[in-house]
Order: sequence, then C-alpha cells, then structure tokens
Amino acid sequence: MPVTIDRVTCYDVKVPLRRPLADAVYYRTHWHIPVVEVRTSDGLVGTGYSGVWAGEELILDAITHYLAEVVIGQDPSQIGSLWRAMYWSPLHWVGRAGVAHMALGMIDTALWDIAAQRAGLPLWKLLGGSHATIDTYNTDGGWLNFSLDELLADMTAMVDAGWARVKMKVGASPESDLERVRAVRAALPSDVELMVDVNQRWDRRCALRMLHPLNELGIGWVEEPLHPDDIAGHAALTNQAVMPIALGENIYSQEHFAAFFAAHAVDIVQVDVTRVGGVTEWLRIAHLAQGLGLPVIPHAGDMMQVHQHLVGGAGSELPRLIEYLPWGLEVFAEPVQVNRGLLTLPQSPGASSRIDPVARARWASSVCEVGGSA
Repeated sequence: MPVTIDRVTCYDVKVPLRRPLADAVYYRTHWHIPVVEVRTSDGLVGTGYSGVWAGEELILDAITHYLAEVVIGQDPSQIGSLWRAMYWSPLHWVGRAGVAHMALGMIDTALWDIAAQRAGLPLWKLLGGSHATIDTYNTDGGWLNFSLDELLADMTAMVDAGWARVKMKVGASPESDLERVRAVRAALPSDVELMVDVNQRWDRRCALRMLHPLNELGIGWVEEPLHPDDIAGHAALTNQAVMPIALGENIYSQEHFAAFFAAHAVDIVQVDVTRVGGVTEWLRIAHLAQGLGLPVIPHAGDMMQVHQHLVGGAGSELPRLIEYLPWGLEVFAEPVQVNRGLLTLPQSPGASSRIDPVARARWASSVCEVGGSA
C-alpha cells in the first residue's frame, strides 16, 4: 500500500520565560510554540512548529480548518507539490504572508522532518551538509527592559561564557540608545563583535542620523532599522552605511526577499523558517541570497532547532553563523547543543523538531486532530 498522510494534530505550547523581556515593540513573559504533528499511514510522525508572542490560535485554526484537508490522504514525500497545493488553497485569498504562510510553513517543516527520518539522516545531512559545527551569536542579554547595570552584567557574562559575537536591543530614543551602546562597547573586549537590533522603530531620518556614531563604535550590523516593507528606505541606508544592514525576520515570502535583493536593500539575510513557507521556501531564499554573495544568518524564531540543520546543510562557502536564543529549549526532545558559542549539529534522524512528551503534558493546550480516527 502507498504511504499517505493519515492524521494532522495541532496544539500550542505556552512556555514561561526565565525573566520578562522587552525590545522596542513588545514586553512579554511567555513564548508560544504552536505545533503541528503530521502522522503517516506507516507510523512516522513529523513535527513542525512556529514561535510567536501572540496569535498562536490563528495559526492553529488555519491548519485545522484549511490546510489539514489539503494534505491528508496525500503522499508525504511529494513536498513540493504539497507546498504548492497549500499555497493555492483558499487561504491564499486572505493572506499570502503572516498567519497563512506560517501555518503552511509548519506543515512543510513536518514533511521535511518525515523525509529525514525516512532517510535515516539528520536533516542537515539530507540537505548535503558536511560541517558538524556552527558558530553562534548571542541575543539573550541585551534587552531594553534591563537597566544599564543589568545590561552590562548580562553582555559581559555572555562573553565570559564564550561568545565572540553578541547583540543588543535599541529603539528607545537616539540619546538613550547611544548611551547604552557606548557603555556596552566600552565594557566588552575590542575583539568581541557587537551588533544592534532596532526592531523597526526608526524612520529614515533617525536611521541616517544614527549610522555615523554607530559606525564610529565599530558596530557589526544594524538590524531592522525601518519598517520591514520599506524597500526604498533600506536601499538608501545600505548605500550610505559602512556597517551592514541586516533584516528578514518580518519578511514572509521569496518574492518579497527577491525585491529587497534586486534593490540592493539588504546586506545580511535573516530569513526565518517559521515566518516564510517552511524549509522549502527557506532553501529557495537562502540559495538565491548565496548566489548574490549575501550571507544568510537566520533569525531564530525556532530557537535554532530547525535552523541548525538549514544553516548546516545550505552549502554556502560563506562563514556559517546562527542566532542563539534559548527560550523554550526545554520543550524539545533534543534541544540544541551549544558550548562556548559553538553549536554541534545533531546526528539523530529528522529535523530536531520533536516536542518532549513531559513538556507537552505540562504546557500544551488547544489540542485538535484532523483525520485518522479523530
């Protein structure tokens, strides 16, 4: 009998953060991990998921009410065909990005997890990867809700723990931002790279004003300085900035990334597998960027679990680097392994996306099943 997709199960895992965190947009105490499990008729289970502050119920509803019926009964190995079928489902008319695309991406990731399990390989090896380690940079100590003393203590602690690259949040006000960046830069060894993340809070005038003093401080990159749809504004910045402009976590499609590339509006591509249409579209975007000589350093909305495979398997000759964010790692059956800033890739078959049963029992809610005996 041919193998088919038999059942689709969804649920949300609401994970408490170790401490409240704030950037220039959000203040939160929990992180939501909406999960989809795709079961095949021969008993394999592939897991896909996303990571959001809010709106998790919308993503799960998109799967259970629209996308599950597209894939149930189909051959799970036909990943490209299923991607197109989901993309052109009725959801296409109400959202080609955001909720609809994130839901599609969760199922796509689950299908790649199944493919890697069936091959008996970790996903990064299935994709052709050959390097077993990846450097990381740490974002988890530079939050805007920290006092200056707390900020300095956290940033220096990350360096003491082995990270040679760290990132901090800005976007409060130009004066406060520069005060905090100068203090952090002075506190860190000169050979430690420091990046800043604006989280879209500047306009073009403010961004142009900030580029010169940040460049004088030797900042490694400026991330999301403007609204994520402002291609012309980012192009103006890349033409005038000495340090690179990084963006991508809020760009949801290959077509939108291609427009940024054509306008020379981005220097570092932070495409996130949980925001675009899963592994399939992530690979398309990464290969397009690599063909243009642009480094791909993904935003870690998946807490690195799937991205470690993608960065490890994408085949770039450029240095491999991934963002380190440890929220919710206890949710996963095989959490990423990072020691002194170096990530060691897993050897188990699959995409490292499987949820730990104990964590599911503790934090999961909103369970819904489609297909099978449901």
